[in-house]
Amino acid sequence: MSSTNNLHGLTMEQFKELRSKTIAAKDVAYCPYSKFRVGSAVLCHDGTFVIGGNVENASYPVGICAERCTLVKAVTEGKKGFKALGVATDVKNPPASPCGMCRQFIREFCELTLPIFMFDSDGEHVVMTLGQLLPMSFGPDSLPSAEEMEKIRA
Repeated sequence: MSSTNNLHGLTMEQFKELRSKTIAAKDVAYCPYSKFRVGSAVLCHDGTFVIGGNVENASYPVGICAERCTLVKAVTEGKKGFKALGVATDVKNPPASPCGMCRQFIREFCELTLPIFMFDSDGEHVVMTLGQLLPMSFGPDSLPSAEEMEKIRA
C-alpha cells in the first residue's frame, strides 16, 4: 500500500511532517457520538501546516469533517495555496478517503493535481490526486464570468 517513491513533489521531510501532523490531528477530533476520529493537515505553499479534526454535533448533519475544518481554518488564516492534504483515521487497510462533500469542498480551493495522502491506523498510506478522487469536477473555473451571466440572462 504505502510507497514513498511517489511523493508528488514533496520532500521526504515534508512528507514525514505531513504524516505526523495528520495522524496527530486525530487527537483534536470531537466525536463523542460516532467515536470515529478523523484528523487532517494541509501543507501550504508558504511551508506552513494547518490541522483540523472532525467536529460532531448532537444534531448529526451539523457536524463538519476534518478536511473541511482544516481548509476553513487555512483559508480564514489567509492561506491561498496548498501543496498537499493529508487525512487520517483509525481505519486499517485501506485508509478512509475524503467523503464526496469534502472532495467538492477541497475542489473550491485546490488544484486538481493536489495530492491527497490518506493514512490508516498504522500510518500506511495511499495517495491520489484530487482529480483522481473527483473526476469531471465542478469548480470555480466551471462558472461563467459575471459578464457572461449578464448575456445569458438578457
